[in-house]
Amino acid sequence: MQRRIVHFSGRVQGVGFRYTTDRVAANFRVAGFVRNLTDGRVELVAEGMPAELDRFLAAVAEAMSGNIDSQSVELLESTGDELAGFGIRY
Repeated sequence: MQRRIVHFSGRVQGVGFRYTTDRVAANFRVAGFVRNLTDGRVELVAEGMPAELDRFLAAVAEAMSGNIDSQSVELLESTGDELAGFGIRY
C-alpha cells in the first residue's frame, strides 16, 4: 500500500474538479479525499496499491486534462488506518 499526495495547479477550482475526482474514485480501490486549497490549487490524498493509484490518477488527469497546468506528487507509506472510503473535504 502507498499514499500519494497530489497538488494540481491550473484552472482547477470552480470547474467541478472535486466532484469529478470523487466520481472517478468510485471506479477504483482507493481511499482518500480531495479538497480545494486557499492558494488556488487542489489537493488529492489517496491510498491504495501502487498500480491502482497509477490508474486512478491517470483517469483523473484524463477527465480534467483541459484544466490541469501542472501537478506535483509526493509518495509516502500508507498509514492504513487513517483513511476510509473516498470523499470531498471542505
